[in-house]
Amino acid sequence: MGALGSFDLSLVDPRRPVLIAGPTASGKSGLALAIAEAQGGVIVNADASQVYDCWQVVTARPDAADLARAPHLLYGHVAHDAPYSAGHWLREVAPLLSDGTRPIIVGGTGLYFTALTKGLAEIPATPDHVRKRGDAIPLADLLAALDAETIARIDTNNRARVQRAWEVLQATGRGLAAWHDDTPPPLLPEGAATCIALSSPPDWLNARIAQRFDMMLAGGALDEVAAMRDRYDPALPSCRAIGVPELMAYAQGDATLDEAREAAVIATRQYAKRQRTWQRSKMAHWRWVDPSSG
Repeated sequence: MGALGSFDLSLVDPRRPVLIAGPTASGKSGLALAIAEAQGGVIVNADASQVYDCWQVVTARPDAADLARAPHLLYGHVAHDAPYSAGHWLREVAPLLSDGTRPIIVGGTGLYFTALTKGLAEIPATPDHVRKRGDAIPLADLLAALDAETIARIDTNNRARVQRAWEVLQATGRGLAAWHDDTPPPLLPEGAATCIALSSPPDWLNARIAQRFDMMLAGGALDEVAAMRDRYDPALPSCRAIGVPELMAYAQGDATLDEAREAAVIATRQYAKRQRTWQRSKMAHWRWVDPSSG
């Protein structure tokens, strides 16, 4: 899908870490590779779906050609059923900020960047029995149980975020907002890095999303999903990666390939819209770049 040909690399200080955020299919990985090749550095994954070892094609993880161009870390290193969170990711990134590595951190998981640059509340792990109770409760009922301050700070249409807030309240007796108010200092404040946000106009991005998904289908996404069929569990975060539930429906005979493709493209576009909303809210002071102008 290419790098951002018009991006001026002289805007990037080669002595500083780089953060590159943007919606799916916006060209983040290509830009990271261009910076790494021109200035040096290690590309570090900040995409929650790309940490899992079961998905390469369907999550657009760097392929062998990309890996040969620059060193990459935190890609495909987590088992499909292993617990993994922003806290796990932050603990893995922390040593890279002090060992002489120049990280180029790239991905679409906004929570990872916010945890890195603004700090992450040290919330105790949620017991399994609380999570299982939450899985069975409708979204409206989860929301009704939350405190007003938490509701004001989360995306109330995102079930995963709402359920997480509910689980925290049930497990600790404190609202998620209260935990966030006790957040420790960030590992990497925005002022200590070059922070780049790709603005990605919707019409341009939607076309790229459809094109990339067709490339995934041609590149073996269906084989990847079929290989996971016996281990597929829709409750696992790894199995909720965009495109996986839709292609699994085809693999299980519950949808035609055309139906699965259309559903996956729509789901990806909706995810990209949520990513853009997060960027506007959390990354207003970053250097914004329009990848469609290249």
